[in-house]
Amino acid sequence: MSARPLLPSALASDFPSSNPLSSAARSSMPLADPPRRRFLRQSIGTLVLAVTPLGVVVAAEPKKYGADSMPGGTVDDPLAFVSIDADGAVTIVAHRAEMGTGVRTSLPMVVADEMQADWSRVRVVQAVADEARYGNQNVDGSRSVRHFYEPMRRVGAAARQMLEAAAAARWEVPPGEVRALDHRVVHAGSGRSLGFGELAADAARMPVPKGDALRLKDKAEFRYIGKGEVRPFDQAAIGEGRATYGFDMHLPGMVYAVVARPPVVGGKLRRWNADKARQVPGVLGIVEIPGFSGAPMFQPLGGVAVVARNTWAAMQGRAALELEWDDGPNGDYTSSSYRRTLEAAARAPGKALRNDGDAPGAWAAAPAAQRLSAEYYLPHVAHASMEPPAATVLVDGDRCEVWTSVQNPAAAQAGVAKLLGLEPARVKVNVLLLGGGFGRKSKPDYVAEAAIVAKTMPGKPVKLVWTREDDLRHDYLHTVSVEHLEAVVGADGKPRSWLHRTAAPSIASLFVVGGKGQLPVETGMTAINIPFDIPNVRIEGAEVDAHARIGWFRSVSNIPHAFAVQCFVAELAHRAGRDHKAYALDLIGPPRRIDPTTLSDGWNYTESPQRYPIDTGRMRGVIEAATGGAGWGRSLPKRRGLGMAWAYSFLSYTACVVEVTVDAGGDVKVEAVDIAIDCGPQINPERIRAQLEGGVIMGLSLALSGEISFDRGRVVQSNFHDYPVLRHHEAPRVIRTHLVNDDHTLPPGGVGEPPVPPVAPALCNAIFAATGKRIRQLPLRAASASPGGTKT
Repeated sequence: MSARPLLPSALASDFPSSNPLSSAARSSMPLADPPRRRFLRQSIGTLVLAVTPLGVVVAAEPKKYGADSMPGGTVDDPLAFVSIDADGAVTIVAHRAEMGTGVRTSLPMVVADEMQADWSRVRVVQAVADEARYGNQNVDGSRSVRHFYEPMRRVGAAARQMLEAAAAARWEVPPGEVRALDHRVVHAGSGRSLGFGELAADAARMPVPKGDALRLKDKAEFRYIGKGEVRPFDQAAIGEGRATYGFDMHLPGMVYAVVARPPVVGGKLRRWNADKARQVPGVLGIVEIPGFSGAPMFQPLGGVAVVARNTWAAMQGRAALELEWDDGPNGDYTSSSYRRTLEAAARAPGKALRNDGDAPGAWAAAPAAQRLSAEYYLPHVAHASMEPPAATVLVDGDRCEVWTSVQNPAAAQAGVAKLLGLEPARVKVNVLLLGGGFGRKSKPDYVAEAAIVAKTMPGKPVKLVWTREDDLRHDYLHTVSVEHLEAVVGADGKPRSWLHRTAAPSIASLFVVGGKGQLPVETGMTAINIPFDIPNVRIEGAEVDAHARIGWFRSVSNIPHAFAVQCFVAELAHRAGRDHKAYALDLIGPPRRIDPTTLSDGWNYTESPQRYPIDTGRMRGVIEAATGGAGWGRSLPKRRGLGMAWAYSFLSYTACVVEVTVDAGGDVKVEAVDIAIDCGPQINPERIRAQLEGGVIMGLSLALSGEISFDRGRVVQSNFHDYPVLRHHEAPRVIRTHLVNDDHTLPPGGVGEPPVPPVAPALCNAIFAATGKRIRQLPLRAASASPGGTKT
């Protein structure tokens, strides 16, 4: 804390220039318990031995979990995150990108609460890419609050105690006699008080409290945390059109670029001619972009960039290019034939991922009357963020500056530095608001493209944009999958065995040439980690080739796995002649805490199995909340039905009930949705409800119409006319959100991704309840029959 913020030069222009605290003094300030120090303290007394390939026994580093396992870890230094001006205005740095989750409000709000700051006197600034200063900045995996709630509490508490120490020193009284309250520090005995601005310079010189010296608030003392009353910091700017997204960036002298990319992943230019493109008015230049080598990773696809004075001229120049492509090894990729490949793989024995008891033996011994099998298909889907990718890059000598909407600024920084032959410190990445991300914008290939073009135009800012067609046809797609399930059912209707074979191209193919077979991060999403009370369980994975760029997507493999598992459970309940909810609770069993490793899940979203066990009591709780909100069991008119589903994803528990009406012509109308979540402590309830509502809309959109298909290696869809997203008239009339179990003794779970997985199976189960028709493949929509309706 100082009269001027102690921030990177990227943000210096936002603040007054006076600073009574010298840079030398700042550099000597102790950090507030950096990750390595906490790690050593927590690891004392623990010795893990490992045997090297030479047979030598050495001390192995204990396994790191959560934030400690991520690049950059966490930082809880108040001097990095908090500054106070002389007039008392508090500035808090948001180091995680904002893409609609509210993280740019929620984490600074936590700091302000612990600090006893008045939120009306707080402003938030966005950090540049700098993981050494701020800790991990990769915004995916529903990790922001999960990993940084406690560090941000420590930041705020340390800042508060430094202000209190400064006031106590000035008044020459014991620190225990002073208390920060509502943006001031008050001396209890005399009633004297000083504002935060009056204490800022002295507070910045105080030692940073850490460890046992740090005093965190009790839950009862929270002013903002858990109240849901803090308006998103940038809500007004967004609503009034003043906020800056990647597409909004403008700099003097800027030029614009678009890229003609190979229509097939892995394709190369055979020959090209740009003579006609150069004749288009406004076109300034043509730049060839090399195709990727090895695994795709975050490399550009390759192609030809057209640079122009405006975007329209660049697009017209691109249309005038004469291009001939060699489609390469993926030129015969067609969705219909690949589906048959997946089906064959899912019907054959695969690699055992979990094996409890003898599920194949139970199946072989059971009579046909006790067997039930089903197969489910889900296609590729695209992220389709409302704002397609865009990046502005300026290369100037041995420095580069980037302005972009990106989830993973460190990856963008590293990628650009490598392309330009610079040290990462020479590449400054300014993080702008994201008009949606869903995992797409953690893969900064578009930033690399802009850097390649900007390198050819030193000293001139280059803004490279993707059109909607570019975005859909060249996305890192969510995987396509076939899920095959088999169960042997006992006389009581409960399964005695459970077999799940999953066949899908893997994210591994993004990083390893020929990578196939789902990774633990994929199978650990509602496949191997089902906590059902079944004696014989076997989960198998098939190995199939990828022919597109497979990337992570909001809730990743939980979507296909949960769809299959939850629909299959509904089928088992119907076969048993039992109420779906009652059957589900019986299948889950009594409340208990399960070590995920006993379910063959050694990943557990990178978290400690002791800190984050699977809690079936919490799972039961969200089912009760969602079904209670929907009025489960009530009498419904003909052709109206309720369907339910639940999921454990990203360390949170969600359940969903969908109510539909299906008319005589087969048109489906979603009437209402109830969705419940138990994410542990509810830090910002208003944003949690917003994420639940958004997750419902996205889940319905994917279920009803989400499909990317291929024909001879090329994506068939191109825009929202053939890749529709849910419209207002198709949305449910009401979405009721239920926040369950605000327990601050629990560690936080994720919020952004968990709402999506249960929506599609709940919808399909509701359609069955209304019509008796099973839906085993997505998307549901065959053709639009009427406004607001979907034909089954």
